[in-house]
Order: sequence, then C-alpha cells, then structure tokens
Amino acid sequence: MTNDSAPQLLPVGPDASDEPTEPAAPAATAPGGPATPGRIPELLHAAVTAVGGVERPGQVTMAEAVAEAVESAEHLLVQAGTGTGKSLAYLVPALAHGDRVVVATATLALQRQLVERDLPRTVEALHPILRRRPLFAMLKGRSNYLCLHRANEGTPSEEGEGLFDPAEALGGPASKLGRDVLRLRDWADETETGDRDDLSPGVSDKAWAQLSVSSRECLGASRCAYGQECFAEKARERAKLADVVVTNHALLAIDAIEGAPVLPEHELLIIDEAHELVNRVTGAATAELTVGAVNRAVKRAARLANEKAVDALQAAAESYHGLMETAQPGKVDELPEYLGYAVAAIRDASRQVITSLGETRDKGLSDEDAVRKQAMAAAETLHDTTDRLLTESPYDVIWIERNDRFGPGTASLRVAPMSVSGLLRENLYKERSVVLTSATLKLGGDFNGVAASVGLPMEGRLPDVRSLDEPERAGGEQAPPYWRGLDVGSPFSYPKQGILYVAKHLPQPGREPERPQMLDELAELIGAAGGRTLGLFSSMRAAQTAAEQLRERLDYPILLQGEDTLGELIRTFAGDAETCLFGTLSLWQGVDVPGSACQLVVMDRIPFPRPDDPLMSARQKAVEEAGDNGFMAVAATHAALLLAQGAGRLVRAADDRGVVAVLDPRLATARYGGFFRTSMPDFWYTTDRNQVRRSLASIAASAPPPRPVEKRG
Repeated sequence: MTNDSAPQLLPVGPDASDEPTEPAAPAATAPGGPATPGRIPELLHAAVTAVGGVERPGQVTMAEAVAEAVESAEHLLVQAGTGTGKSLAYLVPALAHGDRVVVATATLALQRQLVERDLPRTVEALHPILRRRPLFAMLKGRSNYLCLHRANEGTPSEEGEGLFDPAEALGGPASKLGRDVLRLRDWADETETGDRDDLSPGVSDKAWAQLSVSSRECLGASRCAYGQECFAEKARERAKLADVVVTNHALLAIDAIEGAPVLPEHELLIIDEAHELVNRVTGAATAELTVGAVNRAVKRAARLANEKAVDALQAAAESYHGLMETAQPGKVDELPEYLGYAVAAIRDASRQVITSLGETRDKGLSDEDAVRKQAMAAAETLHDTTDRLLTESPYDVIWIERNDRFGPGTASLRVAPMSVSGLLRENLYKERSVVLTSATLKLGGDFNGVAASVGLPMEGRLPDVRSLDEPERAGGEQAPPYWRGLDVGSPFSYPKQGILYVAKHLPQPGREPERPQMLDELAELIGAAGGRTLGLFSSMRAAQTAAEQLRERLDYPILLQGEDTLGELIRTFAGDAETCLFGTLSLWQGVDVPGSACQLVVMDRIPFPRPDDPLMSARQKAVEEAGDNGFMAVAATHAALLLAQGAGRLVRAADDRGVVAVLDPRLATARYGGFFRTSMPDFWYTTDRNQVRRSLASIAASAPPPRPVEKRG
C-alpha cells in the first residue's frame, strides 16, 4: 500500500540472531535412540539457551516441521526470514533424528558457522537430553584439500615449470607463484586438515592448483605413498563416522549427477541457502572447451603418450585455436561444419592419447604414475566435453563465450543443461527426506516457481501423489515426490522497520550503463542518508560508472567491488557510517551488515538476465514452446529472487531501520511489478520521493554508532 506518511520505523524487540558462546569439541557418539517430534520444543529450548539466543515462534514451527517431514518421509520447503534462527531450527531435529544427516550450504561463511559455532554448542546442549553425543564433520570435493604427494614429490606438470630459479641459492622461488608454492609446502607440515579454507592468508587458484588434484588425477589411497596420511581421505573417513556431515552445494551436485556417490549414505538431506541450488548444480553440470585446456592436455600427454597421438592432439589444438580467435559470442543452435570438424578432431585425438597412455609403460620417471594419472585426466575431460558438444542433445545449450580482457583467442565453447530440474528430481529425492530452506523461496506469494526449478511437482498435483514407499504408478511411471511448503515468517517487523521506495518518476532504464537522472536520484538519496548506502547494480560496468561519477559529486567515501577483497570492503563499509559500497552480484546476496552503517539499499534496476544470455534465453524459449509463460517462469523468477535477496540486505537485526530504493519505475508501473513486490520483504511501500528523503534524514539523525564487522581468521 502507499500512504501519505511513512511508518515510524520503531525497533520491535531484541536481536534475533543466535549469538554463540565458546565452542566445545565434539566427543564420541554414545548410544541412544532418535527423538520423537513431540520432544523437539524441549530440545530446541535447550539449544537456544546454550547459545544465548532468543527462541522464536517461527523457529519452533520450523523445527517441528523438519521432524515431521522426516517422520512421514516427505519433502519440505521452508522459507525462514532473517533472524528466525533457522540453523538451530534444522540442526536440532537433525541431531535428534539418530540417523546420518547431510547439510549442504552454498557459502563458506555458513559452513564455518555450522561447524565451528552452531554444531559444537548444540551437541553440547543436547547431550544430557539425548544421552549421546553426535559426531559431525565437514566434507568437500577432493581439490579443496592439499595433496601430500604433490607437496612432497613435486609438481609433475607444465604449470610447475619456472616456479623456481635454479640459479638462486637453495632453489629459491623465482616469482610470487613460486613463493606461494613454498608456503603451501611448509603449511602441509603444519595443517591438520589440509583444507584450503583453513589457509590464511590464501593463495591464488594457480598456486593452489600446483599442490592439489581432482578426483580424476588422484592416484588413489591404495596406490599413493601418502594414502594413509591423505587429507581428503581422512575427511571422507570422518564423514563416514559422523552423524551430521556438512558439505557444499557443489559436492552435493557432483554426488547427484555423476552417478558415483561421494557422500556417505544418509536418510535426511538439508539444503540451506536453497535459492542458490539451481545455479550451483547448473555450474557443476556445465562443461567448457578452452584453447588453454587443450594445450595443457598436449603438454601433459607429451611425457608418456606416443608421438603420433600427441601430434594429432597438437594439430587439433592449433586448428581449434585459429577458429576461436575470430569466433563470435552467442548461442550455437547447431555447430557449424568447420567448428564441428575441429571439435571432432580434438575428440578423436584425445581418444588416441587415452589409448596410448593405457598401453605405455615405465619410461624411467620416478613419478610416472602421477604423470600418467594427470595426463589421463586431462585427455578424458577433453574427450567427455567434445563428445557432449558433438552429441548436440536437445536437453543441452551450447554457446560461444569470449572474454577479450585476457587477450585474443580466449573464446571457448560451453555446454550446459537446459534445465536441472529433471536431474534433481531423479537423483535428489529418492530414499531420503529433503528439506530445502532459505529466506527467499516464495516468489509471487507461493513456492511453485522454486519447487519446479528444483525438480518438485506443482502444488496442484499433490492430491494425486502417493507415498514415497510406492515407487511406481499403475502405468509404470514413477510417483512424483510429495512435498509441502511452509513460511515461518520473520521476527522482524518489516513494515515498521523499512520502506520500499520505487522511483516511479524516472525514465525506464535501457541497455546503457549511464543514466543521468538515475544518478541524480542516487546522489540525493545518499545525501539524505548521510552515506550509509549499499549500492546494488545489475552489471559491473554500471557500478563502476556510478562510483566514478558520484565520487566527483559527493564528499562521502565510495568503495567499489573489485578494488579490494570483498571481506575488507565489507569491514570498511560496516565500520564507517558515511561510507558507501557499490558492487554487483555477490553483494546482492553476500552482505550481512547489521546496524546503522547500512540504512539505504539501492538497486539500480530490476535485475533481469541479459537478453543475450544464451542459457537463460534458451530456457525461456523452451518454456514458451511448451505453451507456458517463458518470461515469468525464467526471467521474472530470476529477477524476483535477486530482488528479494537484495532487499534482504537492509534489515539484519531487530533494531535496524532504513530504506530499500529501486530506481526502476517498472517495479511500480509494469504488470509484473506486483509479482516482484510480493516476493520482497513486506516493507512499507511508497513512490513519494520527498517523503523518502525526509525519512532517510530522520533515520540518519537518530542513528547509533555503526557496528564493526569482525575480521574472520
């Protein structure tokens, strides 16, 4: 609704966050049976008390619903707004369940919170009631762990050449890359986990690649001299013994789509940050054929494969390189004949290399097994990717992508699934209950859009669904998985704490990044707020343009994503009330700054996918050809999710107040505007620019000092 006067924006109660106490180390599991759903309130109360939090009605409702879903073998979608305490709401029934549970998250921050803070305290709190002490562990993909064979035996790859200068005393490093590799080797003797995320400060991807391996490159624990000490193998062993395994969406995707289980068997899967699941699974199912990858495969094969096979791959690489130097970006409906020949040449040559490597024996290299494994992995990846490209499946989308920032000849062929809903439906929901939760799962007022994207049937089909114990219908078709949606709300009073302002008077945005009237509006809003602004832009070019121009017009410091690490930018932004932070996609979802440092969140436009985005446009077209509304199913759903996530950056605590400003009149004037507004937090809504300026000035005048964000070690 729109009224003439803004809300008072009064705080509505104490902070709802689950603040921790000092962690306690887990101990061995003691015997004990699973807890019934009826005991969940008692267990949750003990856990919340132990962490010093405040129990919320929505938290209790969610915890009971998770326990009921497990009990009835159903699937559950839970929208739990910021401040609900959803981590405890699913951890308590998970720990009480008694059988193994896997928790998959999208971000490193939440994984660390669960393993270092929430799980230790919750286990300690529930131990006296459950009369057992559940074990928990974190598990990631193999390439996230340092490889001891690489660290101790050297790097058997072309990337390792030039890292060290033989002329320097004691083989000193010749570059920053070399120094980082030496530091990693020293770290290998100190670390207990070998987990890249435990290394501080971190190193570049290129440095890490020198001392890590993919699952295809790994020698295997039984053949490797360091198999007994292997960090990745130890992590897997811990996961096998754990009651709760914390992992990430990427590993969950690999487990679901590759047919080779990497996660231990489990009866309950909890997917937190579930709004990210489709993107992460799509990423895991996407393959790319780059010139660099083909050249690396040639260099790796040259050490062991026969000369004829290597020459064939080299010739194919050169042909492909020449074609991709002039290739135009965009969707490829059918591979042109000349490009098809080049891809087929790489496929056939990589097959020859694979055959040759299988036949070749000892050439006197001490690290032959590792060299062979690495060369075989590169050739197999090439073969799989080229074979998929040449198949041209109607279920795949192929496009050419170019990034000239890294020089000419960097175009590549990419292939991704048209949809991952079928993959998820076939592989995610069998033989286990699945709980998907996030602060943004309801779009346009219901769960149907998100449910369809993750492979669950529309709600309208539910009455015809049988139990999960009946795998097939009379006609032989598999019964669709039964699910229900639950919105437990938020402890925050959004209409009292925030305003949604739509700049209805501005011209509709076009494709150009420069919008003079929008920048005028933004400058006035920042001035009224006294800084305190998080600017969320639909492209990096738009963010850069706004930062450059407003730095000349305003006295407030303006930080720009990319000019420092994201963590450092957020800490600076949170610590100074006058500072503004501008950026793009990762800021829409990755900023958690409670307090007065962030009292204005500005979105420059509705974040529709680019019209030339090959994957999104192909998905939209496919929906339209099926007779449905492709724009609403794909573009609008994508934008609504980002709008909801972006707007969620404003209110992170019960005493936060401020304004979300969308500088795109379509949110107020277009037919789909209501769908978007319904997807966002229920802020007080207005298009009155003068009222918003007065409200911002009033909020800024009474704002307490900002709350600094602590640096994570």
